[in-house]
Amino acid sequence: MKRSTKIISIIIIFFLIIASVIVARTMIGKHFQKKFGKRPPPGIMVTEVIDKEFSEKIETFGTAVSNKTKSFRIKREDLIGDLKLNNNYVKKGDVIINLKSGNIVAPFSGVLGYTGLTEDIFVSNSTFIITLDDNSIIFSDIKIPENYSAVMKKGLPIEVRVSSYKNKIFNGEVNFVSSRINAETRSLLTRIKINNNNLELISGSLLEVSVKFNLRNSLSIPDTSVMMEGEKAYVYKVSKDNVVNKTEIKVGLRSEGSIEVISGLNIGDVIVAEGLKKVYPRSKIKPIKN
Repeated sequence: MKRSTKIISIIIIFFLIIASVIVARTMIGKHFQKKFGKRPPPGIMVTEVIDKEFSEKIETFGTAVSNKTKSFRIKREDLIGDLKLNNNYVKKGDVIINLKSGNIVAPFSGVLGYTGLTEDIFVSNSTFIITLDDNSIIFSDIKIPENYSAVMKKGLPIEVRVSSYKNKIFNGEVNFVSSRINAETRSLLTRIKINNNNLELISGSLLEVSVKFNLRNSLSIPDTSVMMEGEKAYVYKVSKDNVVNKTEIKVGLRSEGSIEVISGLNIGDVIVAEGLKKVYPRSKIKPIKN
């Protein structure tokens, strides 16, 4: 009898535990449903139409050339002790090196270079060659295809990139344009000038050059906001009450993630910037400003 009572008690406790778990899960479920069940739909990234500079570009290559350069030939027997260059950069008037025959003084400010021991063809003794480069301004002669000759003129802005500074753009301008086309290469010789006050560009470097022409300020929108249907371009324009409307636009140049708008929008208009597949015409959105 006592054993039967004990078994019944265990069964009752077991069912009570199961019932408690079920009730607890139900209450927790209702709590989260109440908290998250009426969450508003995710927001849509929007942006305003802005004004931005656009330009066409001519892409080419060139080699960096120092503004000024000078070489010094030093006889080995003229050295006082070992050859030592105390500084890589010297100012005009600084002593570059002390020699038995007299000191070598820098005729201009610049960066020192050293080509090592060479056999001098003019004298019997071996010599050292030391170079001094003024790299504060860099020049480069580039070849522009003949079909762009009509737009080339002095003062056009340029952008330069080098492999040693992948994320940096050096600015400069067209310094000189030749008066004639090279009959063999069908190109126009053009000299560019680059400000290099930090001396980051080195003479001899390969330059990736972009010559900018036909500069203009135009309306600009992100390229992620444009839908192409055949040859037509559309955006989702957002009204003051956050309703989107499909709007046809005419586009022009593309530049670094932006698209030029020729017509169809005004400056300050709000458009959907990203997530075009999440919206549809005349739907209401929750805008998130980009």
